[in-house]
Amino acid sequence: MASLGLSEREQAGCRQLLEFLETEELMALTDTVTNRLVHPENRQEAIHAILVYSQSVEELLKRRKVYREIIFKYLAAQGIPVPPSSEKQLLIDRVKQYWSGQLTTHALGERKQHTESHGESQKSPQDAIHDLGEEFCQWFFELLNSQHPLGVKSEERWGPQHFWENAKMKFSYNTLEKNVEEYVGAEMVSLRLLSLVKEEYLLFNPNLHASGLKCAMSRHGLVLVAVAGTVHRDSACLGIFEQIFGLISCPVRENTWKIKAVNLKIVGQNALEPGMQIEKPFLKYESNQLQELYDGKELTVFDPQKF
Repeated sequence: MASLGLSEREQAGCRQLLEFLETEELMALTDTVTNRLVHPENRQEAIHAILVYSQSVEELLKRRKVYREIIFKYLAAQGIPVPPSSEKQLLIDRVKQYWSGQLTTHALGERKQHTESHGESQKSPQDAIHDLGEEFCQWFFELLNSQHPLGVKSEERWGPQHFWENAKMKFSYNTLEKNVEEYVGAEMVSLRLLSLVKEEYLLFNPNLHASGLKCAMSRHGLVLVAVAGTVHRDSACLGIFEQIFGLISCPVRENTWKIKAVNLKIVGQNALEPGMQIEKPFLKYESNQLQELYDGKELTVFDPQKF
């Protein structure tokens, strides 16, 4: 049965895209699209109902249950490169262009040839997310370290504006004994991080090479960035740190990410495991293991014993 508002090409594309949704999400989307008039018994019936009752591609893809990350994954699977920070509307426009034939294989081939001629190659979604994490860490630690009384001042202002209002932070440190602190709210999280540098005179030196930086993205678009490095005061290296950020893109300001969650662990030199290398700290887990720290709703409380 043909859909009322979608062309055959759009139906085929929507079917592929909807396959990225979990079954529970598909059923919920079916309820929304059909106003609970259809009760599918399986995934294929749900997808069919969604296609039949959707009036247009724009209407369907703008549905809240069709997450930005789902559209991003679909485009990546089709070999269409888009920045991971792209707004949902931009992704929708890209999908519409692809389905209407404006983005043909020939056009994509020309783009690939152009990038290769400039010494670049098309990046996978994971590479793009890693680049985002690296860029974020460079920005974050440069800004934070600039708050040190003797640091090189930054033109950008440190403050709660870089955090979501309901941001959370867990800070654990192990010097002579283990301590754990927790903070809630952009103001509190911002002030605690600031005090480490401004009042306790710490400086953070992240290891942004492959072994010290891991990144992943949840299916809802939350980017997890884990980084390891050394902590210094004056000319002394005090120990190592491991920090995990949960980032969410700002819907108001394009290409802007704000911090939703922070987990910081500092281990003093006297508390390090025997034989641990302090010059270049590394993370003991892979990017895909970061996904396990996300429960689908918010960043879970990290267990310092895992790291």
